[in-house]
Amino acid sequence: MKKVLIIEDDPDLLELLQIHLRDLECSTQISMDGKNGLETAVEHPFDLIILDIMLPKMDGLEVCRQLRAKNILTPILMLTARSEEIDKVLGLETGADDYLTKPFSVREFIARVKAIFRRVKMIQETGEDQAQAVLKKYDLVIEKTKRKVSLAGERLDLTPKEFDLLVLLASNPGHSYTRNRLLRIVWGYDFEGYEHTVNSHINRLRAKIEPDPNKPVYILTTWGVGYRFTDE
Repeated sequence: MKKVLIIEDDPDLLELLQIHLRDLECSTQISMDGKNGLETAVEHPFDLIILDIMLPKMDGLEVCRQLRAKNILTPILMLTARSEEIDKVLGLETGADDYLTKPFSVREFIARVKAIFRRVKMIQETGEDQAQAVLKKYDLVIEKTKRKVSLAGERLDLTPKEFDLLVLLASNPGHSYTRNRLLRIVWGYDFEGYEHTVNSHINRLRAKIEPDPNKPVYILTTWGVGYRFTDE
């Protein structure tokens, strides 16, 4: 049974989420403010954290930021009543794995949770291949099981999605992926209309790993298709 921490201060929504997570055979623990939620997430292991952005004592963005700073890589599904694109970008850049804007349908919520669990399972199964546990190219070193990336000996700070995207591309050098294919594999399901999410993650990855992001040597563009990792 998977363990889910829900950090949300709306009692009605809490009850609704708990009901549907039980239907997915998940056990739940709740926190109704950000500070307590952060402490709970640090002290106990969970398979998923559902995190509201607007919380008393500490907002969800700060909770997410501190969890990732402590190298707690539990998948995070963020919730917010605000729909501005900036909120979405901030949530993903601080390390969230996915994002739902209230109000959302039960069907969509269940689909997102299932997608996160599928993606985690896929990554775990891939990580069991010890022969490919470390990927090296030029000055870039990717340690898959440690979820660690370094460039010329310096460790890089990547979000979970940036890491997963880089591992997928680097594990299949020369293979070109469309944006939709990357969305399905890395994000777990079809995000129709969200191909720009891939572009923004690629741009941030290039800014972190490329000597010159305008002339990439690691993550290359396959014109008319999508992206690939160099096989030269």
